[in-house]
Amino acid sequence: MRILLLPFLALLLPLVASAQPDVDRLLAASEPPVGVVFDIVEDDEDDLGALLPEVARLAGQLRSRYPGLPVAVVTHGREQFGLLSRHADGELAGIHEDARSLHADGIDVHVCGVHAGWYDHVPEDFPEYIDVAASGPAQVRDYENLGFELIRLALDD
Repeated sequence: MRILLLPFLALLLPLVASAQPDVDRLLAASEPPVGVVFDIVEDDEDDLGALLPEVARLAGQLRSRYPGLPVAVVTHGREQFGLLSRHADGELAGIHEDARSLHADGIDVHVCGVHAGWYDHVPEDFPEYIDVAASGPAQVRDYENLGFELIRLALDD
């Protein structure tokens, strides 16, 4: 019975819009990029459950071609609230496992302090492996000003 349910359940999972063409362009380049920043803005706390594994997959491809490539993630919509410390052991624990894994791989994960403040969250509401940037959009611009390539990652509607 479980085997029959797996394909059906897979259809219910959110689909990630492909950023593969952006990554393929970088992989085909003759010179490595300075770095890559993944930009995420979504609507639901659980959306990072599909998006952070995609970051890991794409970053792995890039780093296999360009070892040591700096990679960062900036998440600055409602999805960032899946990273609140209070969710680390509940239904959203998988998101925290993915974020910890990215952090352990040297990938900085940033959330937006301004957006968090609109919902009465402070930096201390997030675990130590999450950086609370003053502003998500400003953090993305800072990376771009350093020469990082921007890759927008979203769920396929």
